[in-house]
Amino acid sequence: MRSKGLLFGIATGDALGVPVEFMSRKHLQAKPVVGMREYGTHHQPAGTWSDDTSMSLCLAEQLIEGYDIEQLAKRLCDWYQFNVWTPREVVFDVGIATRNAIDKILKGVSPYQSGECDDYSNGNGSLMRILPLAFYLKNKPIDQRFCMVKEVSSITHAHVRTIIGCFFAVEFVINLLKEENKFEAYYETQNTVRDYLHLIQIKSAEIELYNRILFDDIFHLAQEEIFSSGYILHTLEASLWTFLTTDNFHDAVLKGINLGGDTDTIGSVTGGMAGLYYGFDQIPAEWINQLARKEDILALSNRFAIFG
Repeated sequence: MRSKGLLFGIATGDALGVPVEFMSRKHLQAKPVVGMREYGTHHQPAGTWSDDTSMSLCLAEQLIEGYDIEQLAKRLCDWYQFNVWTPREVVFDVGIATRNAIDKILKGVSPYQSGECDDYSNGNGSLMRILPLAFYLKNKPIDQRFCMVKEVSSITHAHVRTIIGCFFAVEFVINLLKEENKFEAYYETQNTVRDYLHLIQIKSAEIELYNRILFDDIFHLAQEEIFSSGYILHTLEASLWTFLTTDNFHDAVLKGINLGGDTDTIGSVTGGMAGLYYGFDQIPAEWINQLARKEDILALSNRFAIFG
C-alpha cells in the first residue's frame, strides 16, 4: 500500500521539521535534528504536523470522494476556519498566499480565480499539499494531468512557475510508482516534463529557472549549492536533492530538515517521496508513534488505498 507510505511520510517529515522551522543551516549543523522535538519554533508538542499535512490530508480525502475543485476548496476553508484536519485543533503557520486565497474564497470568489499569480506569489504553499494527487492521476493522459495539477495548485498559487514545480513533483511521484529505481524515475520525469512544457509553449524564461532540475543531475550538486527557503524552486530542489542523495527514509528526511530554512515543508515533501519509495515499514516506528492523530491518518490511508 504505497499510499500509506506517502501520507505517513508527509506527516512524519513535516512533524520533524516543525520545531526548527526558520532556523539557520549553521545552527542545525551545530545542533542537528535527530528525532522528534517538542516546542521549538511554534511551541507545539512533539509529533505535531503543520499546514503541509493538513492540506495534503484534505486533498487525499477529497480525491476519495472524487475530483472536485469546489469541494476541495471548501475542505481547505473548513480546515482554515474550523480546524478540520488539524493536529491539535488549532491552525498555525499558514502562508500568506494561502491565507489570502482562502480569505477570497470565503468572500465568494471562485477557487478557479482565487490563487495569487504575481511573481511574488511563488512560495511552496501548493507544492506542500500536491503529492497525493499523483495517485489519482497516474493512469490519466498527460494533458489531463497537467490541467488538474494546474487547477489544484491554482486554488492558492496560480503562477506558472509554481505550476511547473507542482507538475514536476506529481510526475516524479507517478514515475516512482512505476519505476523500481528512483534515478530512472527522475530521468523519465525530466524527459516527460521538459518535452511537455515546450509542447505547450511555456515561456522559456520560466523553464530556464528549472534548468538544474530539468536538464542537470540535481543529486550531483554540493550541499552549499542547495538552498532551502520557502520559494517553490528552492523547496523542490532541496527535496529532490535530499531524496536522491540518500538511500533510506530516516536519512532523507533528516538531511532535508537539517538544511534549515523551511524545514517542515522540505521535510514533508521529501518524506512523501521517501515514504512512498521505501514504504511505510521503513519509517521509524518511534517517529510514527509520536505523530499527532496517527490513528486518523491510518484510517484515511486505508481509505486512500483505493488508488494503490
